[in-house]
Amino acid sequence: MTVALADLVAVSRAVAATRSRTAKTAAIAGLVASAGADEVATVVAFLSGVLPQRRLGVGWRSLGSLPEPAEASSLTVADVSATFDRLAAASGTGSTGARRADLAALMERATADEQRFLSELVTGNLRQGALDGVVLAAVAKANEVPDSVVRRAVMMAGHTHLVAEIAARGGLPALEDVGLVVGRPVRPMLAGSAKTTEEAVSGFAGAALLVDGKLDGIRVQIHRRDGEVTVFTRSLDEVTERLPEVVEAVAALPGGDLVLDGEAIVIEEGGRPAPFQVTGARTASSVDVERLRAEVPLTTYLFDVLHADGRDLVDATALERHEVLSALAPHLLVPRLLTTDPAQAQQFFADLVAAGHEGVVVKDAASPYAAGRRGSGWVKVKPTHTLDLVVLAVERGSGRRRGWLSNIHLGARDPETGGFVMIGKTFKGMTDEMLRWQTERFTELAVGDTSGYVVQVRPEQVVEIALDGLQRSRRYPGGVALRFARVLRYRDDKTAEEADTIDTVRALGPDA
Repeated sequence: MTVALADLVAVSRAVAATRSRTAKTAAIAGLVASAGADEVATVVAFLSGVLPQRRLGVGWRSLGSLPEPAEASSLTVADVSATFDRLAAASGTGSTGARRADLAALMERATADEQRFLSELVTGNLRQGALDGVVLAAVAKANEVPDSVVRRAVMMAGHTHLVAEIAARGGLPALEDVGLVVGRPVRPMLAGSAKTTEEAVSGFAGAALLVDGKLDGIRVQIHRRDGEVTVFTRSLDEVTERLPEVVEAVAALPGGDLVLDGEAIVIEEGGRPAPFQVTGARTASSVDVERLRAEVPLTTYLFDVLHADGRDLVDATALERHEVLSALAPHLLVPRLLTTDPAQAQQFFADLVAAGHEGVVVKDAASPYAAGRRGSGWVKVKPTHTLDLVVLAVERGSGRRRGWLSNIHLGARDPETGGFVMIGKTFKGMTDEMLRWQTERFTELAVGDTSGYVVQVRPEQVVEIALDGLQRSRRYPGGVALRFARVLRYRDDKTAEEADTIDTVRALGPDA
């Protein structure tokens, strides 16, 4: 059966309109069950806000002026997928014009609701409340298979939409056969958080622990199959050609096929890590890799091994995987401590932070590799910084936050001018109650034209922000930008004149 785009958009809107996980799951499952095996992967990808083509070469500018929407819907999901395939494949002379023409032709056939959905999907701005766990449950429900089987298959295959097609074609037996394949990325294991090393260690009740240095680099998953090395990022994008140092380091290791988890990072003279954006620049599609390699070479660190010597090690204990990795690549091993002593863990944490690193990850030595999950087996500890900043503007929400004022623009006080210097944005940490409050509050503070996407406000409201650190920035006039900023609370007890200054912010340093 061919799925109409209008039906998919209707499900997306229904999912965005409810907070009920059961209702979300049922709505998605109904559409997934109606899709044929040839298009179910695309249906699930679109409902997840994912582009199977990864990049289309289309941005906000291309979507700034759309044709008049169609009065009646005629598009299918297959029509959209075919257009996206052409957009992704366009290259060379005339490709920009070809993309523009293809996109215009698609949008001319789309209704107003469909244009809005497609625009948000293409720009990665589709926030409809269809979180990964909901989509996983919907795929399980649509195929009448256990959630746990779908979850395990997605961990090993990397993407939910690929697993949806496997389920549609082969049902439970096919899902149960999905395992680790060297050359195909698996979802990385993620860490929980603790405020202190003592808190992290105490959570493991005296168990043997691995305490790893947390490096502020590029998380890499490296596969070596038949001697050929492929490198993937945390988001499962392939970046092999952009990280030749990683390729060379793993190609030189003994043995056969490998799957490794690690970090690539630029280490400056003196042994301190470079700011993240220096390292992160290496994954940009337009970079001159050879020039950057000569100027700022990457260092490869490994902290896990998932396959070696013909064995899958995902279900082995962390200690066993450590022993395999230590024998395989001791010179690439991340800074690591084996201990049960909170005092030793704290000292290790303090030494690493003093050396410019992010912190530590405390790992249960008996835990398996929980691919794709933020499990209890890993707990990260990083210094937490807080700042009192001033809200300068706010953006209108989309998806589930449509109708609310959401993403806030943050400024530090400039004592020299008496004004404020923008240093970042965030919508992280906002509860529904907070969104309702700030929508009312910033509507009162709005100035100038309030009809646009960004609403300027009087710089009066102070907000307490937690952040993991700073990075250098050419985008913001203060020369720095917040990293992983999230809202803790609004400070009605402080005036804008009491907000932190740009000098206070800069004193944290780009390595903070």
